[in-house]
Amino acid sequence: MAANMRGATGENMLSLLERRLDNVVYRLGFAESRPMARQMVNHGHILVDGKKVDIASFLVKSGQVITIKERSRDMQNLKDLKEQGASKPIPKWLDLDASGLTGKVVALPQRDDIDLTVEEHLIVEFYSR
Repeated sequence: MAANMRGATGENMLSLLERRLDNVVYRLGFAESRPMARQMVNHGHILVDGKKVDIASFLVKSGQVITIKERSRDMQNLKDLKEQGASKPIPKWLDLDASGLTGKVVALPQRDDIDLTVEEHLIVEFYSR
């Protein structure tokens, strides 16, 4: 999929990985770890544009709104987030309303927005054999 997109394949791959719903839930601070975020998505606690999405690999698009299901808002980590606000920095391609437990994808992630120390061109070279 990344090879079919315009631009550098490695950067496209990283952008696709960043846009996964479980990663977005983690980046917004709704979960303390990526496995916890994946479990929240799989158990149906997450809404995208008001509809339940329980597929962790769902790709979010620019402009989509991610919220916590109303019945799930009493989870302890979400109560802490609501009281304290965002404790960790939120990427600039996301917007968080901590009091409303709502996040919005304001833009697609660029390579500069991804803080992974990985040389994506080596991965592309390895898999292109």
